[in-house]
Amino acid sequence: MAHVSQEPSAAATTETVQVKVLPLLAVLLSGAFVAILSETILNVALNAIMSDFGVASSTAQWLVTGYMLVIGTLIPISAYFMQRFTTRQLFITAMSLFTLGTLIAGFSPVFAMLLVGRLTQAVGTALMIPLLTNVILAVIPIERRGAAMGMVGLVIMFAPAIGPTVSGIIVDSLSWRWLFYFITPISLLSLLFGVKVLRNIGETSRPKLDVVSFILSTLGFGGIVFGFSAAGKGDASFTDPLVYSTLLIGFASLCIFGWRQLKLETPLLDIRVFRYPMFLIGLIVVMLVMMTMFAMMLIMPIYMQGALLFTAVTAGLIMLPGGLLNGALSPVMGRLFDKFGPRPLLIPGTIILAAIVFSYRYTTPGVPVWIVIVQLAILMVAVAMIMMPTNTNGLNQLPARLYPHGTAIMNTLMQVAGAIGAALFISVMENGQQRYLANLGISEPTAEQTVEALLYGSQQSFSTGFFFACAAVVLSFFIKRSKQTQAEVSIRR
Repeated sequence: MAHVSQEPSAAATTETVQVKVLPLLAVLLSGAFVAILSETILNVALNAIMSDFGVASSTAQWLVTGYMLVIGTLIPISAYFMQRFTTRQLFITAMSLFTLGTLIAGFSPVFAMLLVGRLTQAVGTALMIPLLTNVILAVIPIERRGAAMGMVGLVIMFAPAIGPTVSGIIVDSLSWRWLFYFITPISLLSLLFGVKVLRNIGETSRPKLDVVSFILSTLGFGGIVFGFSAAGKGDASFTDPLVYSTLLIGFASLCIFGWRQLKLETPLLDIRVFRYPMFLIGLIVVMLVMMTMFAMMLIMPIYMQGALLFTAVTAGLIMLPGGLLNGALSPVMGRLFDKFGPRPLLIPGTIILAAIVFSYRYTTPGVPVWIVIVQLAILMVAVAMIMMPTNTNGLNQLPARLYPHGTAIMNTLMQVAGAIGAALFISVMENGQQRYLANLGISEPTAEQTVEALLYGSQQSFSTGFFFACAAVVLSFFIKRSKQTQAEVSIRR
């Protein structure tokens, strides 16, 4: 049972109601699904957009990079939003912004308006992702959180897995604009559903927004995400002045931001969550796995088409089963976590991850397609065994007052880890290619030598991933089940 109070007023009264968890989660999961789906659904449509608007690839990439940048800068301050505004206010705002952005993008007559629509979508997504996690922590008893977080895992992995496939079908059959027309009714239904059934979770407060902390957070997380994203694209590298200057500003701003949070009575983002060992170790493991997974998802299409000589269609279809399997297994892993704790899943999961990444060093041209499919499927099963149990176990150790801060930090650093992993792995691969060709001592390599160089560079990248996976294996032995008393859930209308 939970206490429920009217919106603040002089005549406020208190009553007791039963929390309706299923409708609550259905609303939030439906909103999160369309938000996360939009992250990857535009990737295969960039060529068509470039053709329609007459823009270069470096300009079109802002539709993807800008989306990541907004999410990376707004999620850190989501803890403030979740303390300041009610659940209904945040959900309605997030889905309204997302729906508005989808409409703007779908009907945009010029590229600039399309970009505005995408960035507006990203604002809604940045509010939605931490809101979903925070509500689960507030309303689900600790002994059943694994299953609930597993449903989050299903949404987080299933949406990106089907995104490129759905996008390819729509773009080939209709137009890239239909990607937004397709999402709009789903987004509207989720918004209307939320208006009708969503209740407010927890008590709001009136924390003061520290403007200096907000600016430092934006410069810090935004600079790091932008810097690493730029380093992983085109001809840019870590020696590019724009890349390293942005990264330096980002890291310096984050250092000052962290110091300031320790001095504030009400920090924008309470970094005292790092005092809880299961949260800290779990966060490091999650970041290592995110770096490896994001990078593998980026490297593998290049590797399959350039070194294994698969077609683009074949490469896309090869990657689909692994993503679907990961999404399907996330709720199962969540229930197993509730029953057995993190170690029986995490330790074998990290070992399997390391073994599969290592096996890619021996995946060479001529390998049967089914072997690559099985490798990717096992890789994504290992990720399912690691991600949600580790994430949930770390957040479980935090006291309720730190839930918004823990979810904000976890979600932000997952985004940062993905950007770092993608840039680092691409850089390692390209440097390996250049060294291989330099050792040949020829100015014009043949097609066969180019493939061999890509094969060598990719294997260097896989070796880097193996190192990260081994680090996750070691850390997994230090994780134990978190214990915490379930706090009373207070709900406001």
